[in-house]
Amino acid sequence: MTKQSFIRGTMILLVAGILNRILGFIPRITLPRVIGAEGIGLYHMGWPFLSVILTIVTGGIPIAIAKLIAEAEAERSEARIRSILRISLLLTISLSLIFTVVCVAGASWITSHLLTDSRVYYTFLCMSPMIPIIGISAVYRGYFQGRQNMIPTASSQIVETLIRIVMVLICSYVMIPYGIEYAAAGAMVGVLAGEIAGLLVLAIHFKHSKNQSPPAAKIQIVTNKIGGRLSNLWRILRISIPVTGSKLIGASSYLLESILIAQSLAIAGISTSLATAQYGALQGMIIPIILLPSALTMSLSVSLVPSLSEAAARKDTKSIHMRLHQALRLALVTGAPFAVLMFVLAEPICTFMYNKPDVSILLKMMAPVALFIYFQAPLQSALQALNKPGAALINTLIGSTIKLILIYWLASKPEMGIRGAVFAINVNIVLVTLLHWNSVVRLLKFRMQGSDLAKIVAAMALSGLCSYAVMYTPWSPAEWLRFTASCIIGFIMYLLFIILFRLIHQNDLIRIFKMGKKFIR
Repeated sequence: MTKQSFIRGTMILLVAGILNRILGFIPRITLPRVIGAEGIGLYHMGWPFLSVILTIVTGGIPIAIAKLIAEAEAERSEARIRSILRISLLLTISLSLIFTVVCVAGASWITSHLLTDSRVYYTFLCMSPMIPIIGISAVYRGYFQGRQNMIPTASSQIVETLIRIVMVLICSYVMIPYGIEYAAAGAMVGVLAGEIAGLLVLAIHFKHSKNQSPPAAKIQIVTNKIGGRLSNLWRILRISIPVTGSKLIGASSYLLESILIAQSLAIAGISTSLATAQYGALQGMIIPIILLPSALTMSLSVSLVPSLSEAAARKDTKSIHMRLHQALRLALVTGAPFAVLMFVLAEPICTFMYNKPDVSILLKMMAPVALFIYFQAPLQSALQALNKPGAALINTLIGSTIKLILIYWLASKPEMGIRGAVFAINVNIVLVTLLHWNSVVRLLKFRMQGSDLAKIVAAMALSGLCSYAVMYTPWSPAEWLRFTASCIIGFIMYLLFIILFRLIHQNDLIRIFKMGKKFIR
């Protein structure tokens, strides 16, 4: 099986992640124009509940598989790798089928009592079959990531995105004459089609990898099969349960957040349809823009788990510090220009993408904390890889509790409304990131140079001023031309400043270009 280094594996996932984010914005830009903000609200309203279910089914299992298989590969134990995979599949499929039946049987009660808008019923029914499909896909991705082969994960994500783009738009457009609730359900059918395609790609890769396994691995005899399987099951549960708990807190917080936002907006005197539209604008328009640059940090996080686990198994503290420093520095340096442009150009971004300049205030509020989002993911992965998922769980619980209290307090005020909810979400992002950082520092005695952070802030401020001047100086009557020039100048100036401040060197750029040529080939 093909195995990649930490950096190369990250780059493979990064290329796939960037393609997915760019392609994924096609339906995000066009879907609001087809079904409107209210339809987007219905489309997204069922996701928080599904996220809770998927977290229970898959939350910690992929990370556990990646970690245990990476350790087994270090010991060259092919038999244990196969045993871990079989047990994980059995556990995930069993949980998936149980929760799918529960969701389908209880769809009417869930949508009318928990999700605050009964029109989401058909969308909820269409998303329920995704539970076993996403569960099985997660197991296979964990398997390939544990073997440090990121190509199957990357290719399945790209195929899933391409199919989803086409089917979401076709299905929602076909169903729009029947009403907004049916159009939102049609969009969810398109998502289901994409998940099925992604699973098929993973299955093909897995079959191909089995055919390439060495003969010795195929005829390896497993002694004490029952004891070995129970031991592997215990290892999977020991790692996955705390990770699942941590993610479950986040997913439950997401569910309660959606419920509390709707109820708080109602207390503030906002109608149900308008509250659904505002929630749709936040979750379907603003959050995706904020998360667009996180393609790199997600790639780094996925690659970090097996990489740090393998280094920890060798007790190689130097490699752990080096790889974590690489990940955090890359997350900051690459995420910074996007945070600046989202703040400076919030109004034209929302105008050109969604034709809704009025929601730009939400983007401007969230842009300054975007860097904390990009910084948070590698920190959480480091805690999980180094057997400290409990610390991540406690940090997430503290942040989620404060967020929910603030949402209920602020969003229910008529003068705050949806902006109060955004402020609460920002507080949660900053607090959890700082708590994760504190946990990592205490665990590893890890530190980053403060001068690097100061240089990044300076580069952000200077490039932001340049971008602002190009956009809002009336040198051309064409707003789209000023916007395009502002983005280009902002990125160029940022790159020049980080080279000037020695945050990135010419050798780094040459290495990136050389790696890019290899990937293209």
